[in-house]
Amino acid sequence: MCVLLGVSRQGYYAWQKRDLSKRALEDRRLTKDMLGIFEGSGGTYGSPRIQRALQGMGARISRRRVERLMRAAGLRARVARVYRSNPRLHCFYEQYPNRLWKLRASRRDQIWVGDVTYLSLGGQWRYLAVVMDQYSRRVLGWSLSRSRGTTLTRAAFDLAVRHRRPQRRLIFHSDRGSEYAGHAFGTRLRALGVWQSMTRGGAPSDNAHMESFFHSLKADVIHGLRFTSDSQLRTCIKKYVQYYNHKRLHSSIGYQSPVEYERRVA
Repeated sequence: MCVLLGVSRQGYYAWQKRDLSKRALEDRRLTKDMLGIFEGSGGTYGSPRIQRALQGMGARISRRRVERLMRAAGLRARVARVYRSNPRLHCFYEQYPNRLWKLRASRRDQIWVGDVTYLSLGGQWRYLAVVMDQYSRRVLGWSLSRSRGTTLTRAAFDLAVRHRRPQRRLIFHSDRGSEYAGHAFGTRLRALGVWQSMTRGGAPSDNAHMESFFHSLKADVIHGLRFTSDSQLRTCIKKYVQYYNHKRLHSSIGYQSPVEYERRVA
């Protein structure tokens, strides 16, 4: 080996006995911290969030160095392509305007957003409705059911109301699905003084915050797992919402968790 590499035997043995440099020792310590952060995220954090987490621990480190150490340690965030199924249940009603066309939340409990997605359980669909505060990205309420309709979406919304007790003139934004555009759901919102808002037809990006949450949920914990009971799926969602609200770093709010962000801006 020494002959092939063009070095002397004495030089090779001297290199072997040499102590690690200060930089190498620091890399070793950082890698250990990164492993803890990576495992704590369930293998979902990439270099941007790991860099922010390290900086939150007091480390001064560049993105390039984080990427290099992640490659050396074999750390690679899990990524899943999430496809949204079309159950042919959407009715595109026009009676509710898109109030978010030129408006973004500037405080908590000003704008809530909601949506429904599909999760597989033993070859069948389960329906998950979620309500989120657009300002802080905090999940306020959710409901899981075997059927999709206003009962599902009202359960998630009512849980959010009990949790936050919002003042009147709150805006609730969703897509134009029948479970939101139906009479029962609209009546509940009007009774609370909530203004209803809906996306434009064929424009799912108008509700991007919910789309982003569902993608994170599926990519972080749902993708690749097989659930055998409703209680197992429900427990998984409950744990993830707790993690999402209290620990997951969100780039859109300065790499803070929603709960931390609300506490700092209060």
